[in-house]
Order: sequence, then C-alpha cells, then structure tokens
Amino acid sequence: MRQETPSQVPGAAPTLTKRDFESDQDVRWCPGCGDYSILAQTQRILPELGIPKEDLVFISGIGCSSRFPYYMDTYGFHTIHGRAPTIAAGVKIANPELSVWVITGDGDALSIGGNHFIHLMRRNLDINVLLFNNRIYGLTKGQYSPTSEQGKVTYSTPMGSIENPFNTISLALASRVSFVARSLDRDSDHLRRIIKAAFEHKGTSFVEIYQNCNVFNDGAFFQYTEKETKADNTVFLEHGEPLVFGKDRDKGIRLNELRPEVVSLTDGKYTVEDLMVHDQFADGPTLAHFFARMTDLPNVPTPVGIFRSFNRPCYEDFMTQQIDAARGTKGQGDLEGLLNAGDTWEIE
Repeated sequence: MRQETPSQVPGAAPTLTKRDFESDQDVRWCPGCGDYSILAQTQRILPELGIPKEDLVFISGIGCSSRFPYYMDTYGFHTIHGRAPTIAAGVKIANPELSVWVITGDGDALSIGGNHFIHLMRRNLDINVLLFNNRIYGLTKGQYSPTSEQGKVTYSTPMGSIENPFNTISLALASRVSFVARSLDRDSDHLRRIIKAAFEHKGTSFVEIYQNCNVFNDGAFFQYTEKETKADNTVFLEHGEPLVFGKDRDKGIRLNELRPEVVSLTDGKYTVEDLMVHDQFADGPTLAHFFARMTDLPNVPTPVGIFRSFNRPCYEDFMTQQIDAARGTKGQGDLEGLLNAGDTWEIE
C-alpha cells in the first residue's frame, strides 16, 4: 500500500517548499545585487518554520530592499519611507498570532525612520527585522547613507562625507533589543541559520545583513565576504566558543585591559585558553557592546553572528493583559457610546 505524504493526507497541513513562497512578480533588482541572495535564503528557510503562508506578513518601507514584499507569496505591505516599524507594530498588536517581518535598509531604517526604529527595538514586540546594509542609497542612485564611512565620496558628498556613521549593532543594543545579530549576503549557510534563529527568538529580533550594491557601492564589504580576505577580517561569534579566526585558525582575540587584542596562537605566547569566550545569553549587554564596537577598530576582525539573545516580556503580551484587566473591571467597551458621550452637536 502506498504511504501518503503529509500534503496528501486529507486535513493535513500542506508541505511547503521555497517555490510556494515565490510570487508571480518579476524580481526587479539590478543583476548581481545582494538582495537576491537574501530573498532566496529567506524563501528557503520559511518552509522549515512550519507557518501557514496566510500567517506571515512582510512589511517594508522605501528603498531597494523594500521591494521584498512583492516577491513573497505571503501577505505584505509596502509602506512609506521609514515607517515600516510603525505599521508592523500595528499589525502585530491587531493580531498577535501573525509572524511579522520588517524588511528595511540602512537609509530607510536609520535616517528618516530612525525614531521609529529605536522605539520598535525598545518595545520588544515579537517581530523580526532584517536590515540590508549597503552603506549607500541605492534606489535614489548613490547618495551617502547613515552607515557610509567617514570620507565616503558619493554624488551627495563629492568631497567625502564628514559625518560619523552609525554602528547599527550598537544602536540596536542601546535600544534594548532582545536579539541582535549580523550576517553576510554571500554566506548563504550562515544567513539561513541566523534568520532561523531570529524567528525562533520570542521578542524583537534584529539582523543586520552586509549587502553588496554592485552599482553604487560595489565591494563595500568584500573584505568580509570574499574567499581571499574573509577569514582574516571576520570572527564568527559562536556561543561558548573562544574568538578564533584566520585562514589557518591561527589567530585569536584576548582582552587586554579594556581593549581587544589580536594575538597569534602559534608563537607559544598565547593559547586558546587566553582568548575571550562568547556568551550570547549573558545577563548584561556589556560583552555584546564590546563586540559591536570592534567593528569600528582598525586591525581587528569584524564580528559576525549572534551578539546577544535574552528573554524579556513582549509588548503585545502586556497589552493583552491590560485589555483583559480593563474588561474585567469595566466590562466590554461601547465605542458608539464613547463617541456620543459628553457634549455633541449636529451641523446643518
């Protein structure tokens, strides 16, 4: 007797594949854009999450990354510049059972949307935020962004930017986000693992993705993504593991007073036992902040992975408790009565 698969059993939840999450829209990013990789890895991971498509919502603002909802065969909302966190919060509050995702870019989230971004982080709704960081405004053709490095020459900074860029991980941590991570558009395996970990976290999860804009800022992150340079310029954060890196895994990072110090593991002076060990579940944010600031230091590898993950109550849970308490003491609300309470008048 032939055994039926779950998708063939009457009443069983269908078995989904990547193709089930691909919409009928032509993907319209520049050939070679890093956004293609992020889209593909997201579509690949979603079938593993066991969520019906009708319970998924992808919400974006404005920018190249914000085309994302068009390419997902789920519910979605292409909102206005910088306001995706606000719309996403409203969706989650209206229906806490939905899996809500915010797709945004460094300009959309950190410039006009900066205020909305930090308040979403601190409120801790159970929402997943994927920020595509290419250090440039791609959709509007190459102006500098809040993450562009100092001295960056662009169409809007022809003599070089004089501004200090945001460290996005530090900003998220300072806003008390409960899960924060970084991944790379060209490391598909790592990116899938991070996206899945972000989903599995209860609370706001923030993932910065180094994403290449091959038209207006090509190679901005090649030192972290290319085979020839990646191993010596990145250190992957793994919980409970020492910070070892390098093509031959022959270098590490130790704490020298309050500074990270790169040391050799082959000259006999230091061993793995002398290195810093990552604890992504640490009670306080000090270690995560320390790793985040390494991104700004010269001659120190950039951390990639989960910086911090901790549990705290979600906004929508508190909200539900307050609503239930109010109904318990005051009864079911009467909107019509509220609107007509007090002085009312008619205009002829």
